[in-house]
Amino acid sequence: MTYCCGILVKQGLVMIADTRTNAGLDNISTFRKLHVFSRPGERIMAIASAGNLAISQSVLSVLAEGLENAATGERETLMNAPTLFQAAQRIGRAVREVNRVEGRALEAEDINFDVSFLFGGQVKGERPRLFMIYPAGNFIECTTDTPYLQIGEHKYGKPVLDRAITYDADIYDALKIGLISMDSTMRSNLGVGMPIDILLVRPDTLDAELNMRIEAGEPYFHDLRARWSEALRSAHQSIPRPPYGKAK
Repeated sequence: MTYCCGILVKQGLVMIADTRTNAGLDNISTFRKLHVFSRPGERIMAIASAGNLAISQSVLSVLAEGLENAATGERETLMNAPTLFQAAQRIGRAVREVNRVEGRALEAEDINFDVSFLFGGQVKGERPRLFMIYPAGNFIECTTDTPYLQIGEHKYGKPVLDRAITYDADIYDALKIGLISMDSTMRSNLGVGMPIDILLVRPDTLDAELNMRIEAGEPYFHDLRARWSEALRSAHQSIPRPPYGKAK
């Protein structure tokens, strides 16, 4: 399994992804799922992937080679997309192209075409944006009402995002809440695990303020996990018991 989340607040973009990939209980590996594409001063973009690893790698390879524009003959890539919206459209085209080439073979082996992406960043002259691309190549965009998107094993990490994230949140608070969301998912699903890749980008800097990997045993994340567990225990202990039945 996989868990990735993207958070877009007024102060910028945060993207977080685990790296665990498994094909059965005894075949667990580490693969990067958060990929950054940048040209400092012009654009910075990141793609986080979930689903079938072979499919997501094929999509990324198609994007790297470029998709031919039938009208101009130009190879269209993320790095020459005029806008972030058009870059998201190119990811959708790449998904559909991989499905066209590989879909029947996968179907013959009873393998679902299971892939999804988070795509966020900023192109110079535009505002930062965040999209989620579906297996059909269509996509939705993050809004100020719900300033986050998730892919993969998202249900365990969603409650804390629902309760704590607002568009006006401090960007490092957004990072902290995103890491709590990741911890909640790791706690409940062994298919999601360390290391964790994180990206933090402020508006109009067109470069990463943070682009790093959190390894197992890293002091801050270890402390965050312990503090969050203790905070949950303290919270439920501080709430009165329900006044039902014979409870005292």
